[in-house]
Amino acid sequence: MEKAILVHLATNKKEKEEAGDSMEELAGLAAAAGAKVADKIFQNRPRANPGRFLGEGKVEEVRERKKELGAGLVIFDHNLTPTQQRNLEDDLGPKVIDRTQLILDIFALRARSNEGKLQVELAQLSYLLPRLAGKGIALSRLGAGIGTRGPGEKKLEADRRKITDRITRIKRDIASIQERRAGQRESRRKSPVPTVSLVGYTSAGKSTLFNSLARERRFTSPNLFATLDPVLRRVSYSDGLHFFLSDTVGFIKRLPLELVTSFQATLEEVRVADAVCHIIDATSPHSQEQARAVETVLAKIGVPDVPILKVFNKIDLLPEADREDLLRRNGAPEGRTLYISALTGEGIPDLMEKLREILFRDYRLFYLLIPRDREEMTRSLSQRSIILKRRERDEGVNFKIMADPAVIVSYMPFLEKGEARW
Repeated sequence: MEKAILVHLATNKKEKEEAGDSMEELAGLAAAAGAKVADKIFQNRPRANPGRFLGEGKVEEVRERKKELGAGLVIFDHNLTPTQQRNLEDDLGPKVIDRTQLILDIFALRARSNEGKLQVELAQLSYLLPRLAGKGIALSRLGAGIGTRGPGEKKLEADRRKITDRITRIKRDIASIQERRAGQRESRRKSPVPTVSLVGYTSAGKSTLFNSLARERRFTSPNLFATLDPVLRRVSYSDGLHFFLSDTVGFIKRLPLELVTSFQATLEEVRVADAVCHIIDATSPHSQEQARAVETVLAKIGVPDVPILKVFNKIDLLPEADREDLLRRNGAPEGRTLYISALTGEGIPDLMEKLREILFRDYRLFYLLIPRDREEMTRSLSQRSIILKRRERDEGVNFKIMADPAVIVSYMPFLEKGEARW
């Protein structure tokens, strides 16, 4: 593992108070990228140095600590300007990266699908394009490791026109993916089966909850951004009623704009959902700030007036006193606030019941008998209703369905009373 020194600059009282928590999160990001934190260095000053971000004395301190500890990497808990990064590389060596570059690096490490890889590469190239000037020599010294995944050294050393052309091609490929996804979403929108999206701060437990609801075995990990590529699965109730569940990439404070832009096609899944479950880590001392960070990203991508459930996860890890405090701060488990453990299953039935109430509030239960001479009517039934059961009979086909009465008016002549035949 590469040894890394983390650096934080606070320019006001609020940043100074939050410095420890911010660096703790940066350490988690560094670990997710494969680095071992060797030291954390803090500085307080009224404003960032426009040339080197830190004061000259602090730059010298970082250089000495880097030499003493044998660290090959310096990570800033901020976004550096191209000039600041170049100057710091001259002072500290070639491996100087900022918070955005670290997050992009983790995404490059996690991406598995072709779509995910394209989105990450677009974000990386968009970030690196303004930093190409004067970077040729530094890039040739980078070698392998954190901060170098993704597009690769050769592409970054290419001239600006080639990089721009590559960005254009990637955007075209992503546009094609967006078009295909839009077609799939339109098909789902016309379908009577609703969709639920899971959103939340990274490591809030979305994938564990996804596995619990969809009976999947998706990879889960305490590492930040363990899941990147989105996935859609069917979740069923005991009576056959069902919905589609979408897992999404975890959010984070100061999520790089390049990622929000590049992952627009993926985040679009959230915008068109019929309900959103905002998963919050109940054990985190920073749960309120993390929840606000998620809400900020949702506002950025323009989530419309969709029902959002606040789902506090990991309550199995809370002592009784902390549980009571959580209830006092966030309200009783009613309305659109719920408390669950995705790991143990506690609270999951309540969540499923609340989703049923929201997703199927306009649906009613119907029993149909479609005669043999009207079998063509059965073909469009699945596009207008959720078929719970189907049974062949001599006189026709029996259906037990859930549907909005307004969309099955043409089937009313085939209604049967009760479930005597079932």
